[in-house]
Amino acid sequence: MSSENLTRDEARSRASFLSTDSYEIRLDLTTDERTFLTETTLRFRSSSTEETFLDLIAEEVTEIELNGELLEDPASRFDGARVHLPAVREGENTVRILAEGRYMNTGEGLHRFVDPVDEEVYLYTQFEVSDARRMFACFEQPDLKATFALTVTAPAHWRVISNAPTPVPTPGAEDTATWAFDPTERMSTYLVALIAGDYRGGEGAVTTRDGRTIPMGVFARASLAEHVDADYVIDVTRRGIEFYEEAFDQDFPFRKYDQVFVPEYNMGAMENPGAVTYVESYVFRSEVSDAIRERRDLTILHELAHMWFGDLVTMRWWDDLWLNESFAEYASTLASAEATDWTDSWTTFAVSEKGWAYRQDQLPSTHPIVADMVDLEAVETNFDGITYAKGASVLRQLVAYVGREEFFAGVRAYFAKHAWGNTELRDLLVELEATSGRDLTSWSALWLQTAGVNTLSPVLEQDADGTLTRFAIAQTAPAEHPTLRPHRLQVGGFSLTGGRLERTESVELDVDGALTEVPALVGKRADLWLVNDGDLAYAKVRLDPASLTVAMEHLRDLADPLARTLLWSAAWDMVRDGELPSRRFQQLVLANLTGEQSSSVIRTLLQQLESVAGPYAAAADRAERTAAAASALWELTEQAEAGSDTQLQCLEAFARLASTDPHREILAGLLAGERTLPGRSIDTDLRWKLVIALTALGGLDDAGIDAVLATDDTQSGRKSALTARAARPTAAAKAEAWRTTMEQDELANESVTAVVLGFRRTADESLVAPYRRRYFAALRQIWAERSNEIANRLAQGYFPSEFGGQTVLDDADSWLEENEDAPFGLRRIVVEGRDTVARQERVRAADRD
Repeated sequence: MSSENLTRDEARSRASFLSTDSYEIRLDLTTDERTFLTETTLRFRSSSTEETFLDLIAEEVTEIELNGELLEDPASRFDGARVHLPAVREGENTVRILAEGRYMNTGEGLHRFVDPVDEEVYLYTQFEVSDARRMFACFEQPDLKATFALTVTAPAHWRVISNAPTPVPTPGAEDTATWAFDPTERMSTYLVALIAGDYRGGEGAVTTRDGRTIPMGVFARASLAEHVDADYVIDVTRRGIEFYEEAFDQDFPFRKYDQVFVPEYNMGAMENPGAVTYVESYVFRSEVSDAIRERRDLTILHELAHMWFGDLVTMRWWDDLWLNESFAEYASTLASAEATDWTDSWTTFAVSEKGWAYRQDQLPSTHPIVADMVDLEAVETNFDGITYAKGASVLRQLVAYVGREEFFAGVRAYFAKHAWGNTELRDLLVELEATSGRDLTSWSALWLQTAGVNTLSPVLEQDADGTLTRFAIAQTAPAEHPTLRPHRLQVGGFSLTGGRLERTESVELDVDGALTEVPALVGKRADLWLVNDGDLAYAKVRLDPASLTVAMEHLRDLADPLARTLLWSAAWDMVRDGELPSRRFQQLVLANLTGEQSSSVIRTLLQQLESVAGPYAAAADRAERTAAAASALWELTEQAEAGSDTQLQCLEAFARLASTDPHREILAGLLAGERTLPGRSIDTDLRWKLVIALTALGGLDDAGIDAVLATDDTQSGRKSALTARAARPTAAAKAEAWRTTMEQDELANESVTAVVLGFRRTADESLVAPYRRRYFAALRQIWAERSNEIANRLAQGYFPSEFGGQTVLDDADSWLEENEDAPFGLRRIVVEGRDTVARQERVRAADRD
């Protein structure tokens, strides 16, 4: 096993005799374009005289000094990932390591980016899970917390941001300067942050409940700064701080709070204390849907929640990663619903987060919420829908189970007891048991330590006029994960009144075991019965036949948006499980889409429409179904309110599904200005979406792409141009895309994905079929030679799932059989890809019946 892959046992062993005090980190970012100077001085204590090691990934180590003594031949003590020390002494120790670090273009470690607009250099760090060691030598494990004092030499015109407040720089030679930061609060290595470059934006402040003024900045690259809405971001942040301080009874823990939108970012955001980083697509240079705006605000609140849950109190080891992420997911949705204008956030949660969780939980790779993180490689594979969305869903169920006041009383006690420390799940459960009076041992075992999703179905008997003589709830579980769980939930009854479906009955109860009787509903009547009304439980839901008929015919007549979303989700689950033909769901979406008011629900329904009109459609019907869906979406676009959110989303979905000559003419007309839509201008990002769609249909060549790029020669424009070129419907375009990503290793992370997306953008299966077996043949080499991030992007992005078929299943089975020794993360990608194709085949079969 590579020494890069720290195991849990190694981390526990190291923590058993070491405790860390402080890091002093000196960085010189003015050396050259490829490397930087990094010097780390670490003070720590040892309870015994033992050999140990520091984690470091660098070009070379030039000096190692332990307790004032320079060690001979430092290169011999460095294996590329670890610096091996001789026996440290009992008591206080100081080690200093001088090394040459390397900039990354993969979004890991210290990432370096050059803006094509002005040639300015921008740096930022992304350290979770274990990439702090790419910038400085450290004990790379979350339970060895310390303070961190950075001293950074960089170009004098840069803005340099870290976790501590930015100091006044000291001028240096040749237009350089040095920033000497004060020590941070005690925190884990993966939370250290450095953002440096000509970042610009706006500043403000928020007053906390204890009267402190927290300085705030919101920044992006200079070429994007005009689009940064700093006042808005700070206002969302202010609302979040006020909500969390009250809910947690704990003051905001840090001295300042900068939020920076950075280029070529791998994820949505990162909760670095006082220096949060976000994906740059959250800077809106063009119009976006309200769904995207809501997602940005949820992300702001998610990262803010981490300042308490994750940063102030941190997991001991990565087994409890889920608790960090699940809590932030739950808390941010609650804050959004109760402290911002997004009052329907639980509807968004139901359709987005829970949808993600249900998909993930039905894959062969599903795992308990509390995962067994034996090493860093295992951790990297578990940033998934279980860790985030299922965990948050189960926390919401826990709140319903113990009571909201009792839950937050336990959370407050937890923060008070463990501030600035490290914890495990049991530490939180102890406090919740104390405040609720419930023994959570059984609940925890059933919900957190087993995998899989249950299905809840109504069992009802009625007399001639529809009055219930019996109502029960049946619970089932998949054979692979047969656990039946307790659920706190509501059952709602909805009746047709004046052409509207209104809730007329409601009962809340505990469901447990295979069958739970609901005597409170005996004697009641309704036209539609909904199990899990209010969405408190984490479970798939089925409808009885009569309720399903009413739902199909009167979906847009249901006034309650959350209940309507739950019916959408139930229908979608039935499609995925082969119980409802995908063509019927396609009809349902197109007939009811304009009845939806939630932008996030519309966004999800359009994504599902793309699936049922594409890979979920029976093969013989796919081309016709795709064309019909696109044509219907164009009609909805023309009929939508001028300049509306629905108009924008339908237009973008039309562009993604466009497949015929008439569609190509519409796209060309929109780009040429010969076709117009009321209230809608074709702004920069929308233009690129139309360009990519037109190019994929053969309506634009290289010269046409270059002409558009000349009007938007920015990082975003260049990525879109890469996608457009790879989307050209020619064998040469697909070959070039494959060569520049799979056979060469020069493109940065987001550029790799841009090319992969274009490669996949085709309605002609023959263009990509030759690459299926080449994909499987290349997997081991890609995984061995590329960074974790790039390998994942390639292995996931090129898996041949778009057209699927038995050939892909056979090839995947052969690869899995022949590569039993492949790394777990790589096998997981193939297993999940195979399952996706297998599900497609089952859904297609149901569509043919």
